[in-house]
Amino acid sequence: MEALLYEPLEDHEVKCNLCNHRCLIKDGKRGLCGVRENRSGTLHSLVYGRPIAEHVDPIEKKPLFHVYPGTLSYSIATVGCNFRCRFCQNADIAQFPVDRGGKIPGDFRSPKEIVAAAERANCRSIAYTYTEPTIYFEFAFDTAKLAHEKGIANVFVTNGYMTVEALEMVAPYLDAANVDLKAFSDDFYKRQCSAKRKHVMESLRVMKRLGIFVEVTTLLIPGLNDDESELEQLTSFIVSDLGPGTPWHVSRFHPTYKLTDRPPTPVETIHKAREIGLNAGLRYVYCGNVPGDAGENTTCYNCNRPLIRRWGFRVSENHIVGGKCPDCGVTIDGLW
Repeated sequence: MEALLYEPLEDHEVKCNLCNHRCLIKDGKRGLCGVRENRSGTLHSLVYGRPIAEHVDPIEKKPLFHVYPGTLSYSIATVGCNFRCRFCQNADIAQFPVDRGGKIPGDFRSPKEIVAAAERANCRSIAYTYTEPTIYFEFAFDTAKLAHEKGIANVFVTNGYMTVEALEMVAPYLDAANVDLKAFSDDFYKRQCSAKRKHVMESLRVMKRLGIFVEVTTLLIPGLNDDESELEQLTSFIVSDLGPGTPWHVSRFHPTYKLTDRPPTPVETIHKAREIGLNAGLRYVYCGNVPGDAGENTTCYNCNRPLIRRWGFRVSENHIVGGKCPDCGVTIDGLW
């Protein structure tokens, strides 16, 4: 399928404007993501309608804690990614084209079939997740439009590297996003992800401006992005640029892919990061990959009333009524 958001140049070269790499792609070559190919001056998506993964997940698994909690989300992905994270949690599919000679596996499915499957599974939302939804933007965009017509919400789980043009195009159909703000260091983004932090920060600001509900996740890796002063800067950015009602998930790292020389994140580090976030003024800070931890629960920021209790991805109690705390009546940020 012909791709969206590109411009033809001389000598059959094209410029892809989907993500902030803005790849210049020569005839017969692919962009950095490995799934967009220039064929005689026309850019093609190689993954349209070719999901590699389809699952029914709790929305909490994304993680999205303030978006229809306790509901199911029909989760899809194709292969490919525009980042090269050395700690990639889904490298077997995200890095598949790069690591396996450009191969593009996946079953053929239409947007209509995805939406119908979500309806059959009684899913409140469709999540474009596991790999980076930006790189299968055309497939996600067409699916999201159909889902929107059916009253099914759409959520991205993303590295936040899409262009303003892409965000403005999908915004009318995109209800929420969990965005990885992987660190607050340019060096980390360059060395560990082959990307630039400034573009992620700008995407977060644009999402906020466009009315997309945002939750932020940071995977804390010992010795790489867990410095307390850096976390203070990161949480200050969230409060000042996105607002104190933005949920922040701080998650434990486990060695994987090309980053196996680091130990798992100590739970104490997660607790300290949560404390930093709360002290910065964030209303909701959650501990990720620590099942049963008190930091999984939602508490009213105004009166401290327990509102949602969780264990891992399961909601055991939800006392929010009409988006408000039942005791003090304050509005709890999110989609309820």
